[in-house]
Amino acid sequence: MPQWRRTLYTVWFTQFIAVTGFAFVMPFIPYYVQQLGVTDIKEAGLWAGLVTSAQAVSMALMAPVWGALSDRYGRKLMVMRASFAGAVVMTMMGFVTNVQQLLVLRFVQGIFTGTVSATTTLVASTVPRERSGMALGSLQTAVFLGVSLGPLLGGVTGDAFGYRPSFWITGGLLFISGVLVAIFVHEGFQPAKDVVQDGRGGYGKAVQSVLASGGLLALFATRILLRIGSNALGPVLPLFVQTLLPPGAPVATTAGIIAGASALGSAVGSPLIGRWGDQIGHRRLLVISALAAALCILPQGFMHNTWSLLVWQVLSGFALGGTLSTLTALLARSAPEGHQGIVFGLDASALSGANAIGPLTGAAVAAALGLRAPFVLAAGLLVIGLAPTLLWVRSVRHRADAHTSL
Repeated sequence: MPQWRRTLYTVWFTQFIAVTGFAFVMPFIPYYVQQLGVTDIKEAGLWAGLVTSAQAVSMALMAPVWGALSDRYGRKLMVMRASFAGAVVMTMMGFVTNVQQLLVLRFVQGIFTGTVSATTTLVASTVPRERSGMALGSLQTAVFLGVSLGPLLGGVTGDAFGYRPSFWITGGLLFISGVLVAIFVHEGFQPAKDVVQDGRGGYGKAVQSVLASGGLLALFATRILLRIGSNALGPVLPLFVQTLLPPGAPVATTAGIIAGASALGSAVGSPLIGRWGDQIGHRRLLVISALAAALCILPQGFMHNTWSLLVWQVLSGFALGGTLSTLTALLARSAPEGHQGIVFGLDASALSGANAIGPLTGAAVAAALGLRAPFVLAAGLLVIGLAPTLLWVRSVRHRADAHTSL
């Protein structure tokens, strides 16, 4: 078995554990905010947006730095850093006594974590480029399976034992993930010659060279707009589910199931569409996936029961999974050799900026126009987000080499 396949299989499992941990707590953040003393539902929605966005703001600032360090010192080290730091911070969140403390810890989380971008960089730098769609799509399956299972387990735990134990369980899962990476991932890392020659001043040069590429900038712009659209529903969806249920219903469990259904759809769609992209072109399938996602999100704002919402969440999740794997594959194939860390660091920064803007935008629109309006906003942004890629990114397709990749 080639070394890149062994690495992929190992980090697939550890990433699944890590993401399950992070996703364990996300569906009931609005309810945890209410438990910490914010009782008005609109105010709780705004605080939930702030708490959700705080981690994204700090990660947007730090992700390129960690990416540059991974190009210099290795990608495995960055995965371990993100896992162990996350274990400490998430455990501490279970002990907060007010929403302000939770907000601060979320900001700290963004500074030191980032398991998805670190693992993506590791895989992108070791997998043959003609297999990038399959490999990165498979890695996204681990992410989405974790996002699917995490909310369900977290919702059940929250309803049964309270919200604080869920944070402690998350810390334990992240610690286990870090230990497994330390033991089982073997990386024969050698920095690129220009990274070594540039020394410490190479960070600025690397960023400039990446940002000078019009195609990469267009891909980052599309990534930002698509992520703002999909994340606009983050703090709104649990509150929307709450309005569809009768008093006394298990809202955390129901919200976890619905969030998990979307993630499950993405877990199926991401590797499947990514593999198709290796054969017929990732740019074409990115366009199809984004349009399909918009068409599946728009009707959700008009649902009046949770079962219909669940079905549409599965369908939109499938399409959104396709946008993620195709965009990631396009970035991997466009990244200069030896600089995958800085490219995916900047990508993580773009994602984090969108993760900060999306929930705040969705929460603000919901507060002004009602909980159904963000669904219309999300669908519109998914369509608009295709413009940069359609205008400035050319289709790139590689033929798989059976002799080198099997």
